[in-house]
Order: sequence, then structure tokens, then C-alpha cells
Amino acid sequence: MDCLFCKIIAGEVPAEVVREGERTLAFRDINPQAPVHVLVVPKDHHENFAALSADPEALAELAAEAGRVAEDEGVAGTGYRVIFNTGAGAGQTVFHVHAHVLGGRGLNWPPG
Repeated sequence: MDCLFCKIIAGEVPAEVVREGERTLAFRDINPQAPVHVLVVPKDHHENFAALSADPEALAELAAEAGRVAEDEGVAGTGYRVIFNTGAGAGQTVFHVHAHVLGGRGLNWPPG
């Protein structure tokens, strides 16, 4: 499989890892859109959020890990956003589900 995030998980492509759980890996986005911009991915390959939702335990672990990242990065108390882009039309460019944890600046609404 030619999946960038699978290669990062396997250690074949470098990334700035901030957390690693049994089923997840969290690393800094290479094109950050906020002072805190961390991607949280499941270690098992799921193409998108819809595919991940078929595995409730993996989804719960990913959500919990996103919360831990926000705590570790110091944005849990000031506000942060967790985003899943699903499909090319929504801006998904790597087709391995990932949660964006964004914070450290005002996050306007509506997004995008």
C-alpha cells in the first residue's frame, strides 16, 4: 500500500511524533494552520471517517488521544478544534483517516 501515513507509522517516513498509543500515533502537521496543529491517526489503515466509524473502539481511542494531545499541547483550557476531512471535496488529501487537532489562536466560525 502506498499510504503516506502508513509509512510514517512504520517509521519509513520521518515525522515529529508528539504521542504514541497502542492503536494511535500523533504527529505535527508539516503545513500547520495554527500554532498547534497535530494529526492523530489510527495505526490500522482506514480510508476515511466513514470507514473508521465501523470500528467504534478505534474511533473512541482516536477521540481520546486527540483530547490528550490538546492537554499536552496546552490548548485544552483555551479552546481547540478537532476536524476530520472526509473525501477530496472536503479537503482530504491523504486517504488514511486522521483527526486534525488545532489550537493556539482564535478559530473563526464558520470554518473554511
